[in-house]
Amino acid sequence: MVMKDRPFQFLRMNDRPDKPRSQGVTEIRGPYYTPMGSSYLEDVLATMGAYVDSLKFAGGSFTLIPRTELAKIIELCHKHNVLVSTGGFIEYVLTQGKEAVKRYVEECKQLDFDIIEVSSGFITLPGDDWLRLIEQVQGAGLKAKPEVGIQFGAGGATRAEELETEGTRDPAWPIALAKRFLSAGAYMIMIESEGITENVKAWRTDVPARIIESLGLEKVMFEAADPAVFAWYIKNYGPEINLFIDHSQIVQLECLRRGIWGTASLWGRVLTYQG
Repeated sequence: MVMKDRPFQFLRMNDRPDKPRSQGVTEIRGPYYTPMGSSYLEDVLATMGAYVDSLKFAGGSFTLIPRTELAKIIELCHKHNVLVSTGGFIEYVLTQGKEAVKRYVEECKQLDFDIIEVSSGFITLPGDDWLRLIEQVQGAGLKAKPEVGIQFGAGGATRAEELETEGTRDPAWPIALAKRFLSAGAYMIMIESEGITENVKAWRTDVPARIIESLGLEKVMFEAADPAVFAWYIKNYGPEINLFIDHSQIVQLECLRRGIWGTASLWGRVLTYQG
């Protein structure tokens, strides 16, 4: 049911499980392209909190926010049963050595983060080292969420022309890594959009198909911070696909998941069936 006091309950819409969800998970971007304090976030979660499963900081933005304000944001998320993720900032921390990584994980734990995303879009990291990071995060009692993709140099809004010169990986490689990470107990796998639906001349729709065929829907989340992209994912894989979007898009995405609105190609066509 998701929201017990929803108005207009005589109108049918797609059913959605209550939190914590394992499918149909929505992660929203926190402060990065726009600032987000606790007052702003309170409005977002007071109205749409039932449909938000996690909040992800981007670009290490949480390191710029006063500690007391950061604590308020994290506490507010937990009040609404929303997990809090660091985003892929560990890439920057790794460049400062082993001790910095250790202190980073410890402070994330102290600040009450739930998820540490383990990504390597800008750096080359051996698979075994990645597994050691996952083990370190999980040893601290946090959820490890590795990010994999086919595009080297992904992240930071790099121009398509620059990414094109870097080339892309065969999807078999991130799929093989993801399988190792899940076997090691990773909470979920984040799929980087660059090289697939972002900063490309033509979408690589074959890549999500191969990932879902190999890993299933429950343990992967696709970055889809563009309405055309998340609409495509809903249209092709249904409302139970896990997606990462900007916080400004939560209402639009949930309307699609619930089947109550959408573009001409989706309007009235997104359905669930509870037998």
